[in-house]
Amino acid sequence: MTSEPNGIRVGVLSLHNSKETKAILNAVEDLGHDPVWLRRENTAVSIEDSEVTVDPDVDVVANRLLLSTTGDPAELLGLATTFERIRPMLNEPDAVLTAIHKFATAATLADWNVRVPDAFLALSNEGLNAGRERFGDVAVYKTAIGTHGGGTWKVDLTDPVNPRVGTRQAFLQELVERDPDSHRDLRVYVVDDEIVGAMYRYAPEGDWRTNVALGGDVADASDDLPEAAAETALYTTEVMGLDYAGVDLIEGDDGWFVLEVNPTAGFKGLHQATGISPAPHIAKLAIERAGGAVDDDRVRDLAATLDDSTPSCMPRITPPEREDLPVIGYIEDVVASGTSGSAQVKGKSDTGATRTSIDTGLAAEIGAGPIKSMTRVKSGSVKSGKARPVVDLVLGIGGTQHTVTASVEDRSHMDYPLLLGRDVLEHYCVDVRRRSDDADDRPEGEILEE
Repeated sequence: MTSEPNGIRVGVLSLHNSKETKAILNAVEDLGHDPVWLRRENTAVSIEDSEVTVDPDVDVVANRLLLSTTGDPAELLGLATTFERIRPMLNEPDAVLTAIHKFATAATLADWNVRVPDAFLALSNEGLNAGRERFGDVAVYKTAIGTHGGGTWKVDLTDPVNPRVGTRQAFLQELVERDPDSHRDLRVYVVDDEIVGAMYRYAPEGDWRTNVALGGDVADASDDLPEAAAETALYTTEVMGLDYAGVDLIEGDDGWFVLEVNPTAGFKGLHQATGISPAPHIAKLAIERAGGAVDDDRVRDLAATLDDSTPSCMPRITPPEREDLPVIGYIEDVVASGTSGSAQVKGKSDTGATRTSIDTGLAAEIGAGPIKSMTRVKSGSVKSGKARPVVDLVLGIGGTQHTVTASVEDRSHMDYPLLLGRDVLEHYCVDVRRRSDDADDRPEGEILEE
């Protein structure tokens, strides 16, 4: 296989529009090579007379598939494996599969003598609750697959918990914290066995999770990164077999523990804290993996800017793509899940609502929460709105799961205990004529309001 005249053709396998994907593609071009965005609109693989070809052709693939946010991770794993079999790949699918499953990550690291918080996974309800006493009164309760802090709760273990949240396996983990009033962890971004940058992350008011996506604050940790944390992050990435990753650590009373390893960690928070973008470093690794050359000074210069503008190589997206979105009805069957159970309920679609909301009684029944903060919700013509508690909630719709932060309110006087806001509806086309509650008994076109 030969490269195009302009240099190495670096394919970024990414079916979404993330800023990180755009930044890597722009960095490839800025380093004098050829970026190729491998998307639904432009990508095909052909087998003919036992020869496998890719269109558009590439020399190397950077894997940026978001397996933790899809309802069908096996499909994307198969797609990544297809490319990995025929082209060199950064972040190979086997390593990514282990990394996205938080308990598999913990088990792998523990087997290699990397310190992780104590954890317990059981497949039965009886087994999980029989083992919860070892964690004391409070523990972290996680779905094995989740992202942006979704599917993570701090739970009171005086109440039982479920081994599954919706269709996702869940487990208990020791709560590690040195200061219960100030929640802080450390993210170290590693590329090609080198630390690109590091930041401390601080939980927002009313929460204990530090994720930037949840509003956490960040601070530069690159210059005074503790040696033990740095060595742990580097060794962790090596053990996991990843070419690039964000390693999340937390400091306990007796040292550093690895919480999670993110193969598709975001760049925004790190750049905000450190002024460094990992994108040029990932682009450099991909180019060199395929036999190309890169100017290291140019990499350092580019890393000072997070260029997530639309890449010149972005395939043309035609409007009919929106038609591929699944359809959701005005009234839809939804499985709502929390830490202690699940319930199938009717949910009403409301495109005017920013946030999903759940009835107080239903939230208590399934163990949604605990309450993590308060939000101000506007209603009708009342501009100031009113404060409502918000909780984490996992919703299953037609086999697809969504982790959302829902507001809690008394909906006992309404017809439906669940209102689906745009945080869920953005993934669907809403057909107001379709409803799952005795629609056949109503005249065509009739919609009943609450």
